[in-house]
Amino acid sequence: MLKEIIPSLLSELGLGVLPGWAKPLLAMVNLVVILLAAWLLLALSNRLLSAFHERLKSRTESVEEQRRIETLERVFRYMASVVVWVVAIMLMLSELGISIAPILATAGVAGLAVGFGAQSLVKDYFTGFVMLIENQIRVGDLVEVAGKTGTVEELTLRYVRLRDYSGSVHFVPNGIISYVTNQSRDFAYAVVDVGVGYGEDLEQVFAIMRTVADSLRKEVPTRSKILDDLDIAGVDQWADSAVMIRARLKVVALEQALVRRIFLARLKQAFDAQGIEIPFPHRRVIQVSENSTPRVDQATE
Repeated sequence: MLKEIIPSLLSELGLGVLPGWAKPLLAMVNLVVILLAAWLLLALSNRLLSAFHERLKSRTESVEEQRRIETLERVFRYMASVVVWVVAIMLMLSELGISIAPILATAGVAGLAVGFGAQSLVKDYFTGFVMLIENQIRVGDLVEVAGKTGTVEELTLRYVRLRDYSGSVHFVPNGIISYVTNQSRDFAYAVVDVGVGYGEDLEQVFAIMRTVADSLRKEVPTRSKILDDLDIAGVDQWADSAVMIRARLKVVALEQALVRRIFLARLKQAFDAQGIEIPFPHRRVIQVSENSTPRVDQATE
């Protein structure tokens, strides 16, 4: 760079040979120029990615597609940073008089040796690339991977970062992800299991459940979150002390937990108002003592 350009320029101008003390100074200037060029190139790539992101985002109204675009932008920023800094480091080494060719040759041989011991790392990157191409996970999705459930905060070619309901953060390497359960793709279901007494009229119970669901669809906090009428599957099982009824509400993705809690709270109030029994386990206790007749007490828990 400057180390070769300046001496030839001085020679052309007939100003003599560059002094020895100036060569280290020129090397330092070259290093600064390389760092400055890398910084400018990264800034330019980030601006181009941002502009491309905004252009794609303006062309789609789908929230799902916008989240996918944001996820891909993060990954491309990461890849651009890696490429720019690798090239910059190689140029800096060359400027310091360190030959790059032996380093590349050694890196190639070492890469083969390390590759056998770092197969899991290669698998992480390959799996991450496939997940991005197939659009399996996006930032903001609620997913279950490798036995961990949480909201995706970061997705790279190396790992997926999840935050669960308690706030714990899980870093899951892509290589151990054998399947993905995405709970926030397009829509979700708020599934509820309701227990009522064996003596209750099921048709009346179903009617109350539909009435509560219909009222939620008309109220401001929940009407934008519920997409369809209540779907009652029917009696799911005969439990020890209750008839279990299963139902579900089709809701906007990521809103299933909130809608389920609100629906159950309102349903409890409606059951209490209509006198519908919500049973709980009963235990029969028999007390026996010597020279006395057994006495039966009813206790509850």
